[in-house]
Amino acid sequence: MSNEMSGKSSAISMFFGSLGRYAMRGIEELGDGTRLGMQALSLFFVRPWQGKHFVLQLYALGVGSLAIIIITGAFTGMVLALQGYYTLAKFGSESLLGAGVGMSIIRELGPVLGAFMIIGRAGSSITAEIGIMRVTEQTDALEMMAVNPKQRILLPRIIATTIAVPLLVSIFDVVGIGSGYIVGVELLGVNPGAYMAELIAKITMHDIYGGWVKAVVFGFMIGMICTYMGYRATPTTEGVAKATTQAVVVASVGVLIMDYILTSFYL
Repeated sequence: MSNEMSGKSSAISMFFGSLGRYAMRGIEELGDGTRLGMQALSLFFVRPWQGKHFVLQLYALGVGSLAIIIITGAFTGMVLALQGYYTLAKFGSESLLGAGVGMSIIRELGPVLGAFMIIGRAGSSITAEIGIMRVTEQTDALEMMAVNPKQRILLPRIIATTIAVPLLVSIFDVVGIGSGYIVGVELLGVNPGAYMAELIAKITMHDIYGGWVKAVVFGFMIGMICTYMGYRATPTTEGVAKATTQAVVVASVGVLIMDYILTSFYL
């Protein structure tokens, strides 16, 4: 009996010991990532300015993700219109369809789904690209040429994601509300005047500002996480693959956690 109790106690101790080590490692990586990102941002006003590289990254992240954002926004609006109509029809409130679609997309689905699409399309690309630079020793070559890799590589990508995500989320919102209008009015027969009137009456600037704040925070967080994971990746092919997977997972979970925190402030 004593041996059995000792075995259970040892297993419990090992479990909580492993849990504590994972927690401490996570806190350490959070601090390291924050320090690395702040070092990169502190070089924003230091010459030489990275205007050209910023524009290139903004084009690659923004224009490159435009197609997937439009497609996702369109079908999100269509599904919301279908589901919302059949739910509201049970209560005889079909005229509220426009407000329901607009509120759902602007406050929640636009920022969150848009951020997820950008993480999968652009965030993974950022991590893999920087990781490959580490494998091929391009960052070391930049340092040999007296070029700060944090300023040349990390800074433009962090700023580009911070600006690109709100712009893409705005496009997501417009496309989603427009596709919801097409399905609700043209396919389901909702009165177009009632759809637009309820949409305009119920959606306030507070809702729009809340969606924009979420998009800016998500964009900044995606840039910080993905650049950190790539820059700290083990310089091997397996290390880059692992860092890319971790970047997508951590950024996606971070978006959900931050979405709850920001929603609690903007209710």
